[in-house]
Amino acid sequence: MLDADKTTKTFTVRQLTTMAVLVAIGTMSVQFLSLPLGLVKAYPVQHAINVLAAVLFGPLPAVTIAFLVSLLRNLLGVGTIFSFPGSVVGACLAGWLFKQWRSQLLAAGGEIIGTGMIGAIASVPIARLVFGEEKAVLAFVPSFLVSSVCGAVIGVIIVRYLQKTPLATFFQRQA
Repeated sequence: MLDADKTTKTFTVRQLTTMAVLVAIGTMSVQFLSLPLGLVKAYPVQHAINVLAAVLFGPLPAVTIAFLVSLLRNLLGVGTIFSFPGSVVGACLAGWLFKQWRSQLLAAGGEIIGTGMIGAIASVPIARLVFGEEKAVLAFVPSFLVSSVCGAVIGVIIVRYLQKTPLATFFQRQA
């Protein structure tokens, strides 16, 4: 919802609550669904949340949700440092693409490209710091891609299902 001067975006209690619930789901989902893929653990629920947040709120809130989930997972010892570049870049690109073209499929594509490719490449220097050696990009790209494709598809399915429920008015107000 925009303020009277139309320059600052403020969030309603409902929007902030929804964002907090998405952070909680993203953080707790690691207990139920994670796939070990090479050097990283894949969390498709995080990618689904990134698509959902991108569609509901746009780029900056989606990035905030992704960052908070990554931070909480790392603080709780159930995540890896590689979740930061992947989830944040994916959420940003998904949110930006949805904001520009209002397409759920483009949001999913942004999540896949942002996490599966750009985030994977951004993880290589982090791996060098963590492991003390250079890890090949090909060690990250396949696992990031598998996770982000699965999660992005799940995210689009969830968005489309929710839009057919009474929550459709909630989705329309977010636009």
